[in-house]
Amino acid sequence: MTRISNVSRKTSETDISIKMNLDGKGNYNISTGVNFFNHMLESFSKHSMIDLDVDASGDIEIDDHHTVEDVGILLGEAFLQAIGDKKGIKRMAHAIVPMDESVATVAIDISGRSYCNMSLDFKNERIGDMTSDVIIHFFESFANSAKLNIYGTVEGENDHHKAEAIFKAFAKSLKEAIKIEHDQIPSTKGVL
Repeated sequence: MTRISNVSRKTSETDISIKMNLDGKGNYNISTGVNFFNHMLESFSKHSMIDLDVDASGDIEIDDHHTVEDVGILLGEAFLQAIGDKKGIKRMAHAIVPMDESVATVAIDISGRSYCNMSLDFKNERIGDMTSDVIIHFFESFANSAKLNIYGTVEGENDHHKAEAIFKAFAKSLKEAIKIEHDQIPSTKGVL
């Protein structure tokens, strides 16, 4: 089974193409025009072992909202395409990741239903060149188009560390949830 996807989307606000290999080695080539977001997606790829190519251009002269949101939407679509019928996956997983004074917890359920509950309290309006409040919106966009549940919390003092810890915990939990464990659909319904 090959769990690879290739998706693209062009709007009046963004132009994005994404390639994803769920069974990769954590190789990445990320360009979004938002440097801190690039850093978070690179960290996600490395720690999830998901190969990821993201080429995005957007109206960042206005702000980073449309670019981050649309990348989240398209990453979710790429994930949904790559995961296929979900046969044999572990489905549910969680991770706790520390980073210096910060610690993040993320739980995932690849349920076929969309829900996102993220408790992220950033102190500053921006982290590098990225608006901090758009990070929650990224996860909401991903959950909606990937049709999965994400629950996440982070504690700490440094916003950079908190953001990086949450992306790494997301990566680790997703890596575990997509593992093939058997040859069944992991649901009493018989479908996800």
